[in-house]
Amino acid sequence: MKIDKEKAVLMLKTCRGQIDATLKMIDDGRYCLDVVNQILAAEALLKKANKLILKQHMESCVKNAFTSTDVDEKIGEVVDVLNKIMK
Repeated sequence: MKIDKEKAVLMLKTCRGQIDATLKMIDDGRYCLDVVNQILAAEALLKKANKLILKQHMESCVKNAFTSTDVDEKIGEVVDVLNKIMK
């Protein structure tokens, strides 16, 4: 998880920078579509980080649950998250 964790943290920090830049763009009265594109870039990074973390969860927590009694609980958690993503 260490490499994936570092990647996710880097993506989230980059996203935070993009959000800060977006706020400055709005304050500066920048062109609306430039602001929209900045928001889309931040959303893409959030989605990418989310996929990476979900993948890691599947490879560790859910995989480990198959050898214990929480397998139904872990599968339910993943299904709940996927339902939120697919809205």
